[in-house]
Amino acid sequence: MASTSPLRASVNPTLHPAEPDNQAGVWSAPGRVNLIGEHTDYNGGLALPIALPHRTTATVRPRTDGLLRVTSTARPGETVVVALDDVSPTVPGDWAAYVAGVFWSLRQAGYAVPGADVQVASAVPVGAGLSSSAALECAVAAALSDIAGLGLLDDDAGRARLAQVCQVAENDIAGAPTGGMDQAAAMLCRPGHALRLDCRSGVTTQVPFDLAAHGLALLVIDTKAPHALVDGQYAARRHTCQQAASALGVDTLREVSPTDLPEALGRLSRLGDSAAPARVRHVVTEIARVEAFVDAVQADDFTTAGALMTASHDSLRADYEVSCPELDLAVTTALRGGALGARMTGGGFGGCAIALVQQEQADSIGAAVVAAFRQRQWPDPVPFTVTAARGAGRGC
Repeated sequence: MASTSPLRASVNPTLHPAEPDNQAGVWSAPGRVNLIGEHTDYNGGLALPIALPHRTTATVRPRTDGLLRVTSTARPGETVVVALDDVSPTVPGDWAAYVAGVFWSLRQAGYAVPGADVQVASAVPVGAGLSSSAALECAVAAALSDIAGLGLLDDDAGRARLAQVCQVAENDIAGAPTGGMDQAAAMLCRPGHALRLDCRSGVTTQVPFDLAAHGLALLVIDTKAPHALVDGQYAARRHTCQQAASALGVDTLREVSPTDLPEALGRLSRLGDSAAPARVRHVVTEIARVEAFVDAVQADDFTTAGALMTASHDSLRADYEVSCPELDLAVTTALRGGALGARMTGGGFGGCAIALVQQEQADSIGAAVVAAFRQRQWPDPVPFTVTAARGAGRGC
């Protein structure tokens, strides 16, 4: 039975014309893991994600009546129906808000997009910190670009525009105050490469990342610890960083260099916010770690790259306080098993850890993590290896 979405409309934007292309089809976008550079995107910093082989697909057929009908293989028998003119940031939506938000955001940006039937299927684990939401948004955005003849998939500039549209959808309609790293990864990543993303300038650089050529693998460990970005913890840290930047007289914490850090921390400490110095220390040192990680990978120095990953986790645990016991156990067990480096990935408070490992050790390290979780009587984690995959586009 169809259900009516609670979304309401407060605006009816003036749209620029777009030539329609009424061909239905299937589009997909990947999840991502961030190699390093966590909680830096909304601070104007650097991040280094790769796209996962795991993808979300959107089967899309345009409609002429201005309605959006959304179904998902994960919710059999449920259909969400909403008029595009009724989509609004003023009323929270449900899971379908991630889809409806893309239509709304494109219309807000001046693109004429039709109503559509959208069926969603996903192989990206939900709630694991692998950006299943951005994968969903970007699959839908890719479909609408083609269906409405927008041409935004044709080059990196257009893809970056779609990523921005999807970020606005997630922030304003889905209500998750994320930065733009996840959507940029889903749109712009290329096979065999990591994406160096400068979140201040928007400049992206493709960094070769072929671990297999060096006998290495990237092990992802889904801890099964619940992960959510809409429970206030993520927003609280973002707010702290914005307040700290304002107190320091800079637009974003990207303007604070490692050299300037001691003075900045002293100023913040005198203001009496006990959390701000630690949060700022993480952001500034994490941005520096991204640069050092890129240099190490380009020099084939994976020992240094691994050490930087571990240092990143330590900072996220102690200074940013976004880790959890499951993530910490996954990291420490992987390191004891011989991993070159390991860290949590994503927003934190649950989700996944990653480890840089020798190929021949991937299975044994994964098994050791499972055994460690069983010893604590926690649900079994799911370890798996990944390679850098492609961004959003037509097809599965």
